[in-house]
Amino acid sequence: MPTNQNDKSPSVFRHLDWTTVIIYLLMVAAGVVSIYAASYDFDNASMFSFDEFSGKQVRWIGLGLILGFVVLLTDYRIYDTYAYPIYIAMLLLLLVTPYIAHEIKGSRSWLSLGPMSLQPAEFAKVATALALAKLFSGYNFVLNAKPVNYVKAILIIIIPIALILNQNETGSALAYLALFFVLYREGMSGLILFAALFSVVIFVVAVKFTTVGFLGLPTGEFAILCMVMLIMTGMTFIYDKRFELPRNLLLWFGGTLGLQWLLHGAFGLNLPARAIIITTLAVAAVYLVIEGVARHRKKLFIPAATGVIAIVFMFSVNFAFTNLLQPHQQQRIRVVLGMEEDLRGAGYNVNQSKIAIGSGGLWGKGFLNGTQTKLKYVPEQHTDFIFCTIGEEEGFIGSLVVIGLYLALVLKILSIAERQPRPFGRVYAYCVASYFIFHFCINIGMVIGLCPVIGIPLPFFSYGGSSLWGFTLLLFILLRIDASRKAYD
Repeated sequence: MPTNQNDKSPSVFRHLDWTTVIIYLLMVAAGVVSIYAASYDFDNASMFSFDEFSGKQVRWIGLGLILGFVVLLTDYRIYDTYAYPIYIAMLLLLLVTPYIAHEIKGSRSWLSLGPMSLQPAEFAKVATALALAKLFSGYNFVLNAKPVNYVKAILIIIIPIALILNQNETGSALAYLALFFVLYREGMSGLILFAALFSVVIFVVAVKFTTVGFLGLPTGEFAILCMVMLIMTGMTFIYDKRFELPRNLLLWFGGTLGLQWLLHGAFGLNLPARAIIITTLAVAAVYLVIEGVARHRKKLFIPAATGVIAIVFMFSVNFAFTNLLQPHQQQRIRVVLGMEEDLRGAGYNVNQSKIAIGSGGLWGKGFLNGTQTKLKYVPEQHTDFIFCTIGEEEGFIGSLVVIGLYLALVLKILSIAERQPRPFGRVYAYCVASYFIFHFCINIGMVIGLCPVIGIPLPFFSYGGSSLWGFTLLLFILLRIDASRKAYD
């Protein structure tokens, strides 16, 4: 229990992690400069003019610093005590938002509050992190102790995702998936992360490689089926610790594929290749289940289930891609996967962004000297595509500096997480780190064409008050909790 129940503000600032504060100030200052460069249009307006995006961002930063100061002066126990009420309140706000918000670019996620607009989804990140931390700090709560604990943790993450998707804000909703890394840190099986990664591979391969290839099957489908066979064999070896079962699976898979290739290639028989391969996998799954029961090795059920679920997911990919995703989302994915170029449509932003970054070279063109930026070739270059301005004007070196700032911030947050005396502080810190890592990786990936364009801002650099305030709250609540860790010594 805390030894210092009267934790006053002077002790807060004495134990405050000032290194993190300095990194934060450097990032928001660099963000203002970048926004000014991205929106500069030769009218010689001041960087601090409220008529400019940079001046408006300075105002958001000033209000954000006041907000952060208030957070630091607040009793740290409030965040633990009221975590669930804050979470429920934010869920209710997310629920009503699409019914009271004006439609902006196809989404209803912004609430107008007089002269300014705020996006509740950004602040819900704070509430979700607090609720998850509260759950893990419960008495004797262990994620792997019983299945209901998994259900509770996943529901805390999934509910805001569903509500934000109802606002047609896919990018903001996907950011919450980063919290599954927190579950992994707290004991979730690595199989779940492996399943998520393998699902992405199946989706990409199934969508991209659709031309008919080997044995009359689509190339992607045949590749996925072969991967499933190899994964089932490898997992069987890991869980059985003997070579007998994996050997039998390899002989079964290899023999079936070899015979089918022989009959199809040598004799020209048009056999139902898809049905034969699926039957082959089904037989292998049944074989593993029987062996698992006979040897009392329930872990052999895992590779059997993996094979079945992977095949079901593979056949659902095309349906989901065609019927669940919006046409513009399908187009963006096709562009990212290289299936279409569309330099004047969905691929325009990314293509112009890559041109801007590439033209910056090693040292960049210099502050306010970026031609792509000044001529406004890149849409949204002061928000989601702010990094292209940095790449063009500051070059590879400037980009490395920005990446270095994010790396320093994330490493500092992880360091703070590991020194927390209570699960609440540790889990909350990992939630904050996960949000930053996700936003940074996806935003940079969008700008250089490695990820679909889904509207993810670059924290502290992209223009916008909601994002700035949301991440400021996340960070300063963490600093307040960390400053109080001495009370538990």
